[in-house]
Amino acid sequence: MGAAGGLVGWGWAVPGFQPVRFAALTDVGVKRSHNQDACAAQPAADAAAFAAHGHVFVVADGMGGHAVGEKASAKAVRDIPFLYLRYAKDGAGAALRRAFQEANAGIFTIGQENPEFRGLGTTGTALVVRPDGAWVGHVGDSRAYRVRRGLAEQLTFDHSWVWEIARRQGVDPDELGDFKRNVIIRSLGPDPDVEVDVEGPHPVEPGDVFVLCSDGLTGVVAPADAGAVAAALPPDEAARLLVNLANLRGGPDNITVLIVQVAGGTAEAAALKAPPGSLRRAVGAWNRRVPWPFTLLGGGSLAVLLSVVMHQNGVAGAAALFVLAAAAVLGGLVGLGLQLWREPHDPPPSADRPPPAPNVYKRHPCPPGAEAADRFAQVEAALSEAMRGQGVGADWETHAKLAASAETAAKRGRGEEAFRARCRSLLFLTDAFHRARAKEESFRPSWDRPPPAG
Repeated sequence: MGAAGGLVGWGWAVPGFQPVRFAALTDVGVKRSHNQDACAAQPAADAAAFAAHGHVFVVADGMGGHAVGEKASAKAVRDIPFLYLRYAKDGAGAALRRAFQEANAGIFTIGQENPEFRGLGTTGTALVVRPDGAWVGHVGDSRAYRVRRGLAEQLTFDHSWVWEIARRQGVDPDELGDFKRNVIIRSLGPDPDVEVDVEGPHPVEPGDVFVLCSDGLTGVVAPADAGAVAAALPPDEAARLLVNLANLRGGPDNITVLIVQVAGGTAEAAALKAPPGSLRRAVGAWNRRVPWPFTLLGGGSLAVLLSVVMHQNGVAGAAALFVLAAAAVLGGLVGLGLQLWREPHDPPPSADRPPPAPNVYKRHPCPPGAEAADRFAQVEAALSEAMRGQGVGADWETHAKLAASAETAAKRGRGEEAFRARCRSLLFLTDAFHRARAKEESFRPSWDRPPPAG
């Protein structure tokens, strides 16, 4: 399988919620001799740190000779989190932009001072999960996705020739085929200054999954499959399976996958968690338009009037209602006072603050259900046949039990459960295959649709 590295961990989410889970794995792939990818995670140590700066995750894909690319990506994933934390007090957008710009300057300086490092460069994609939502900083063609309710949303714009030409022509980049697909037009290091895409805050809801990855994954594994796997499995299992799938399809490049699974969400999403359907939407719309102190003041005042009327007419419960109403009015006044006190202390909006509605550049349906389970079952059957034909050993008895679990769930019509079990069965088999195979060997399963070229 070549050199691989990974990390798994937990960080604090919004106070009162369970810890967020994350996992990262980087692998050299099948064709390359050196791994120029790198990744890093800087989770907040506690609730106070989360409130101050949030969790930070970074993926980078180096370019140039192997020593050059490795040096650039390693410096990017080391410097960007450190610099972001230094400037976090200035706000997420400003801090991310300065972190990328200073990391770029440092990489550029190394290239200028060392002729053997000419061509030093790397992509960089960072995710920051904070109380106000998710922020993304980005240069290059590594990607960030948000997976939610069966949809994988690409939050980054590929800085490549094909995406730029597609933007100018107003077409989908996939319509242009392989035209200059691997040529990137923006990266960290080649130039003293760099334009950085910073967008946020993207709303975060309980159960959201974020995927950061290099093009070693997206070049061979379709976003629909990557999103379904990331949603169905815990982060560590999902990262392993996605890397294995990329290697099954030839592993032409280094592969890095970083998955962040959010247990909690933004304060708004948490407040809206309980009410279902139309009631939930109505509550959300009201909260966005009317600050909660005014809701308490208005509701409390009406309740006071109602309690007076009840008292005059001898209706039981008037005194209790009056006490509750008075508490609501008092709470509204306190909340209003806090907002008025806090307002002058808020920093003025930064001149380079991103637009309030961050972009989603592409959407890919990725429901982890029966259709995906059938597709993965075909891959698993082909891999099993190939392994047996090549005499590749595996614990076939254990694998049979895992496969049977997936088939049983499918027969009972439990599509999501069937897909999750199928992923674990395929993971077990791909782990065995990659432990046994020699480098340069590849297995190309038959998929229902070809993977995207980039």
